[in-house]
Amino acid sequence: MEQAVKDYLDKMVAASRIAQQEFATYPQETVDKAVRTVGKAIYDNAELLAHMAVDETKMGNYADKIAKCVNKSKSVWWRMKDKKSRGIIKRIPELGLVEVAKPIGVIGCVAPTTNPVINVMQNAMCALKCGNSMIVSPHPRAKHSSVKTVEVINEALAALGMPKNLIQVITEPSMELSAGLMSAVDLCICTGGPGLVKAAYSSGKPAIGVGQGNVQVLVDRDADLDQVAAMVIKGRTFDNGVLCTCEQNVICPEDKKEEMIAALKKHGAYYIGNSEDAAKLRDTAFPNGGPVSKEYPGASVKKIAQLSGIQGIPEDAKVIVSCTRGYGKDEPLAKEKLFPVLAFFTYDKWEDAIHIAKTNLEMEGIGHSVVIHSNTPEHIEAVAEAIPVSRFAVNQVGGTNLGGAMDNGLNPTTTLGCGTWGNNSISENFTYYHLMNLTRVSYRVPDMYIPTDEEIWAE
Repeated sequence: MEQAVKDYLDKMVAASRIAQQEFATYPQETVDKAVRTVGKAIYDNAELLAHMAVDETKMGNYADKIAKCVNKSKSVWWRMKDKKSRGIIKRIPELGLVEVAKPIGVIGCVAPTTNPVINVMQNAMCALKCGNSMIVSPHPRAKHSSVKTVEVINEALAALGMPKNLIQVITEPSMELSAGLMSAVDLCICTGGPGLVKAAYSSGKPAIGVGQGNVQVLVDRDADLDQVAAMVIKGRTFDNGVLCTCEQNVICPEDKKEEMIAALKKHGAYYIGNSEDAAKLRDTAFPNGGPVSKEYPGASVKKIAQLSGIQGIPEDAKVIVSCTRGYGKDEPLAKEKLFPVLAFFTYDKWEDAIHIAKTNLEMEGIGHSVVIHSNTPEHIEAVAEAIPVSRFAVNQVGGTNLGGAMDNGLNPTTTLGCGTWGNNSISENFTYYHLMNLTRVSYRVPDMYIPTDEEIWAE
């Protein structure tokens, strides 16, 4: 690390520690006021920040970026509201235990280009909830959006009289500064690509990273295909499909194929049913079967038509659905696509659907998420037992619900852990309790039942 980079980060961390040490003395009520203020600041400035993010990154669209700022700020605060996170948070008398929450200290946040506003917001809310401070390293292609987000947050915190430098941001980010931040802070939250996450885990400090998404959509024979199509299109097109939670691949019964395609078309899809156009899409999106072309993520359907050279795609098409030549490694379109394209697969037996989904995920996206459209509990649970991912959304929109929603129990988040399958330290949606140290005070329980050796080893 260059000395100038080290000196810059050392100065930021030193200022952050001073702010954190003061903030750590504040009671739960004051801490919660700060957390609420952060969320409300983004809620109140949703339009400004969303427009900045789209204009700067050229990813997504204004309406959905605004919706993300509004809805995520509400859901994150609602799920944290009135939850204890400072001092004694739980007493378990039957075990003689008292749990005491303590801050970690200075948190690092490496923010992605896909969510330069709400990722910073959620991480700041989680950090403050547990008495921590935070330093943000924005993505270089989204630095102005993230810097403005921190400015909006700090203005709101200053109005409350919170310590200066509680939330800081690197105004001219670089890979070297991001890497340096990872090793300078007490814990880093890294929401980025595999290389960045690997660097975070190799920094010598604790880290929370994410795995790659590739959401498989399993459609059962008893599902209402019209409803399924509406949800799949909504999820696939949300913010031009740049979210890791967006639906990627539809796996439907062979005998329902035409009905499923008709339903998708009804809700705005353009279907590619010939191998020639499918090849054009495949070869331009994933040249030589390799990584995705840099021109595709966040692109509109119109732009995709231009890039692929496919003729006849209507101006008003919301998403492209393409036939496939196989699955897993035999089909590049089975990979994660951060743009409004769905790959289409069919199956005979439910076990075959599970196999296709699992094979696609073993190629890319293991540990992340699956969407199931079914009304048969046995089928739903068979998928949950067989496929190694951290979350399953049943009869829901993946794009907007896998990251937590007001009408499900998943933690509202912008950082989706994928467990050891995805080389991550957590296998759930990241939230505030991942940013606390927990002390356990143990008392002897005189009347605790102690079994005999015979009871312990009885078969």
